[in-house]
Amino acid sequence: MSDFSMKPGAALVAGGTGGIGAAITRLLARRGSDVAFTYRANEVAAKELGREVESMGQRQSAYQLDLADADATATAVSRASESFGGIHSLVYAAGPHVPMMHLSKVSPAQYRAQLDADAAAFFNLVHAALPELRQSKGTVTVVTTAATRRFPVRDGLSSGTKGAVEAVARALAAEEGRFGVRVNCVGPGMLTDGMADRLISSGELDDTALEITRRNIPLRRFGNALDIAEAVAFLASDRAGFITGQCLDVDGGYGV
Repeated sequence: MSDFSMKPGAALVAGGTGGIGAAITRLLARRGSDVAFTYRANEVAAKELGREVESMGQRQSAYQLDLADADATATAVSRASESFGGIHSLVYAAGPHVPMMHLSKVSPAQYRAQLDADAAAFFNLVHAALPELRQSKGTVTVVTTAATRRFPVRDGLSSGTKGAVEAVARALAAEEGRFGVRVNCVGPGMLTDGMADRLISSGELDDTALEITRRNIPLRRFGNALDIAEAVAFLASDRAGFITGQCLDVDGGYGV
């Protein structure tokens, strides 16, 4: 499958070295796209991911970036576009680790910081990329969470902020369709990679909680980062050419 081999320019993946972001970066390269990606601090992982992309015969570029910095984000988008001759797909797979806690224990300062680190960061990125995406009639695919449809207790700090991201994505789909730009979201459920892996490793989700969660999933198992990457690659491709303003939950049926 080579959905992106004939597209000029590159895909730009924000959060490329995270568990989900790296799987998306690899799959887009495997499907024929050059890839630029951002990372926050893990330079070792960024170099390794870059080598993997090049081993697939695709060009790559990595940018160390704090997406909360609007000016730096705009500069990175501009550099990526100049380096690859445009951007055909933008993927937002970034976001800080979010502890599980009841909203009553979240301070206003914590919530404001989460909004800045995620919802405002997404806006910084997509705002800078819109001129390039209009030019290419490109796509925006945003990794959010299935928890905005079925709320798990203690997940409000994450799902509340991702809900803001999804609202902006839907608004962009409504406004930018006239330029040929499509905007969609992918909502991961419980995974063995990414943030879920960090929650398990930290002990915030113990064996009892995991078993309860598994019983709430019709497929009775957790997904993985590749499941999310497949959904992102589909929505970014021309095979989804008449799909915009949607959120595809990849959650094993958790929201049913």
